[in-house]
Amino acid sequence: MEARQHNRPVDEKELPPIPAKRYFTIGEVSELCDVKPHVLRYWEQEFTQLKPLKRRGNRRYYQHHEVLLVRRIRELLYSQCFTISGARNRLEEELLQAAADMPEKKPLSIHQIREELTAILNILGGSTPVAPTRKAKAATAAPLPAASSIPTTPELFPASEEGAIED
Repeated sequence: MEARQHNRPVDEKELPPIPAKRYFTIGEVSELCDVKPHVLRYWEQEFTQLKPLKRRGNRRYYQHHEVLLVRRIRELLYSQCFTISGARNRLEEELLQAAADMPEKKPLSIHQIREELTAILNILGGSTPVAPTRKAKAATAAPLPAASSIPTTPELFPASEEGAIED
């Protein structure tokens, strides 16, 4: 059986490293992934996982994980000869497998959070704080000032002759 001939680029050259940036334009992603911009726009329609931010004038801004996704799509289509639907299915399988491999995290209780924070505080060299009770908080709360000691509006904003506000 003969190997299939492809009209697609199967260039195995090394892709450049992804710089430490928050957002990438479509032109930058095109260069980083060796894929033309019109192909990236087409892939956005075909792969639901690929959703770059769109800002003013519908300009696309890709994040780091999306650049990695574009590289994975490129690998599936060009190197492993998947069809678009085959690549889409493989990505969904990989996503489901990654989710299944993730350990289920249970939320921490307030007691566990307090213990962790106390341990961090001890590591930093501080003393363990004692949380005041509600009664202690009420007893130490500052009393409200008397109404006569609160300044009135004219005292807060002395009027000048130029910008005086008249009643």
